[in-house]
Amino acid sequence: MPELPEVEALAGFLRERAVGRTVARADVAAISALKTYDPPVTALAGLTVTGVSRHGKFLDIDADGVHLVMHLARGGWLRWKEELPKAPPKPGGKNPLALRVHLDDGSGFDLTEAGTQKRLAVYVVHDPQQVPGVARLGPDPLAEDFTEQSLAGLLAGRRTQIKGLLRDQSVIAGIGNAYSDEVLHVAKMSPFKIAATLTEADVALLYKSIVETLTDAVERSQGLAVGDLKAEKKTGLRVHGKAGQPCPVCGDSVREVSFADSSLQYCPTCQTGGKPLADRRLSRLLK
Repeated sequence: MPELPEVEALAGFLRERAVGRTVARADVAAISALKTYDPPVTALAGLTVTGVSRHGKFLDIDADGVHLVMHLARGGWLRWKEELPKAPPKPGGKNPLALRVHLDDGSGFDLTEAGTQKRLAVYVVHDPQQVPGVARLGPDPLAEDFTEQSLAGLLAGRRTQIKGLLRDQSVIAGIGNAYSDEVLHVAKMSPFKIAATLTEADVALLYKSIVETLTDAVERSQGLAVGDLKAEKKTGLRVHGKAGQPCPVCGDSVREVSFADSSLQYCPTCQTGGKPLADRRLSRLLK
């Protein structure tokens, strides 16, 4: 799933190529992906792209005040093409294409979604806050007003495991399954640690780990072609998706805890005092 660094890179890529261009037309190939109908997606035609921004993991293209807001979900991706096919795409079937946006110079992009679970979401709105997921977002961890003190306030009194809290978009926007693993590894913190139990020193270290991990990932992604972003993310990860491989810090084997629809990875030596986390419900390790 694209998270804050990848969506920020996509926004930067589109700023360079789409801002100043006019939308020629937008073709919807998967009706299920379109979550709003007023204004219609056809309202984008003839409008000029004036800006591209990010709200958490949402990508926002502003075309003369009409916003095309996209959430790529788990299997979605944006594929830029210097020359798009002129014929409208055929909807339905096994085609992964959800939306195609044509610009006036013949270039544009496809939104595609792999897999059988179709969760990619497209909204056309006058205000991004009309998108329910955007309206619920917590603070952006790379914003200037996201401080150590604000993080402490978000954690205070929460009897929630820190891994789940970091992934909660209503608490902190933009961090998903992969970067929450990375942040906790850098912070040398168990994913099962309860947020309310963090000391001032813990909060300071967690804050530093969040900002540094995300900033580093954003910097690595800057200037890359859209097609290279997924590979860069995978290469840059230290523990997420690396079960069985040596920890880059201590050399211990990275372990995994599996859930119904996801998994987490961690280093026992760096994060849990050498003790493996066998099961989130049975483990007594909360520190």
